[in-house]
Amino acid sequence: MRSSIKRGLAVETARVVVPRLTELAPGLTSSFVREALHRAIVGVGPLPPAARAAETQLREQHGDVDKAIHEVIENHVRYAGLGGLVTNLGGLITAAIVAPANISGLALIQCRMVAGIAHLRGYDLEDPRVRNAILVAILGEDSVRKMVKKLQLPAPPMAIATAPSHDPGLDATITSAVASDLVGRVIGKRLATTVSKRVPVVGGLVGAGADGYGTWKVGRYADREFLPRLPLTR
Repeated sequence: MRSSIKRGLAVETARVVVPRLTELAPGLTSSFVREALHRAIVGVGPLPPAARAAETQLREQHGDVDKAIHEVIENHVRYAGLGGLVTNLGGLITAAIVAPANISGLALIQCRMVAGIAHLRGYDLEDPRVRNAILVAILGEDSVRKMVKKLQLPAPPMAIATAPSHDPGLDATITSAVASDLVGRVIGKRLATTVSKRVPVVGGLVGAGADGYGTWKVGRYADREFLPRLPLTR
């Protein structure tokens, strides 16, 4: 009886708080996605540019692109897991404060990972088509399939990256879709779990697992999508 009451309270709390968290992060509308992509490509703080980091992995793997991509994915899975742990240790009480940081951080990490993969496969990270393809890859295979089927997206990442020309009208659509996906993914699923458990440490572990696994899935999808284009000039 008590457990059912607790579950009911948890669900009701999540229903009320999740929308409020979105309202408390007005900057997380769309612009943060493009900013995260830009910083991922040019570098920010202790993180070097995506291409440079990918090149480092390529040298360490003696020129084996597939092994270098594997390392790029594994490294970013660890970054995402650590970020998810740190930004979820406070549980429900601090969720409204740290959620925007978690969302922005996850966007940066996943953009950097996918950009590194694209670079290793011979794509120009300055090309707006490639940048849009990177953001589409972050949505994940299931979401992309659904959006393409509903005509919300014209094509998967590979086709967008290699389109005959850049469609500026697609920029806003992709940015909005990625922003909504990240906010929903980070706030919705993890907050509901944190509320139901009502234990901060458990919330942190769930956050680490969710962000790490989600990043791994995005990395594997990008690995399949960005097929080799042109040999890299050394």
